Amino acid sequence: MTALIQVILVVAGAPLLAGMMRQIRARLEGRAGPGVLQPWRDLRKLARKQPITGDGTGWAFRLAPLLLAATALVAAAAVPLVATDSPLEGVSELFAVVALLALGSVALILGGLDTGTAFGGMGASREVTILALVEPTILVSVFALSVRAGSTNLAAIVTSVAENPWAVLSPVSLLAAAALAIVTIAETGRIPVDNPATHLELTMIHEAMVLEYAGPDLALIEWASAARLSVLLGLLASLFAPWGIATADAGPIGLIALLVACLALAVKVAVLGALLAAGEVFMAKLRLFRVPELLAGSFLMALLAVAASFFLA
Repeated sequence: MTALIQVILVVAGAPLLAGMMRQIRARLEGRAGPGVLQPWRDLRKLARKQPITGDGTGWAFRLAPLLLAATALVAAAAVPLVATDSPLEGVSELFAVVALLALGSVALILGGLDTGTAFGGMGASREVTILALVEPTILVSVFALSVRAGSTNLAAIVTSVAENPWAVLSPVSLLAAAALAIVTIAETGRIPVDNPATHLELTMIHEAMVLEYAGPDLALIEWASAARLSVLLGLLASLFAPWGIATADAGPIGLIALLVACLALAVKVAVLGALLAAGEVFMAKLRLFRVPELLAGSFLMALLAVAASFFLA
């Protein structure tokens, strides 16, 4: 039941989160904005269109949207967002969740390469560079928190933080939170790593890989991108601000506890999304060759968090 609730929240809330972030950016930039529900309108319009497949494309191009959406759904069910009690306990391992996210990214990269266009290949090569630095940082930063919990299971890590909330103020948690926040921005293609609102060939990464998609395929990609952002922000909130999350220490989780956890998750993800959107207004996109330097710095902070977790244990 917990996994189903999390999937429903991500499916319904991911487009709303994207719409809220666009609206906040529009207001801060002095524009009226299209409204919070605009992403849902866009998805409905795309879903009604006829799918188009480019000439010369193969199975990689056709399967990429499905794999990207499927991995996002499984990650939404596995990551402890509203409760630590989940039937997918085996999948909620740190390595399994990171592998799911990487699988979705690799599928989209192969889809971009399969088009045979210059933009697709350019975006895929840039995405591979970012992926090679992002995934190890996620592993190492969360592993620093797993030392205290004695397990790489995300539910166990969240439970240990919920039982000792003051541990969030330790150097280990602060370094890991900073590293995870940076790679979350990079993984979801946000400023300063990428700009989801531009199609400038000199700077685009994610958009370059999806230029050949249209109709329902593009709708799946747009929804999956928003879902991955929601899951990563939810994971960030659960790891470093697990207040309100339902735990199974005192017995079976009740309906009231789940409702409170759902409300707490919505508030925390909305706050993180609002901060991210507001920061993008006052931040410029980095030059492409400076992005690896930023991600290497985040990886260094994750390594420092692991070292501190052993010295301060």
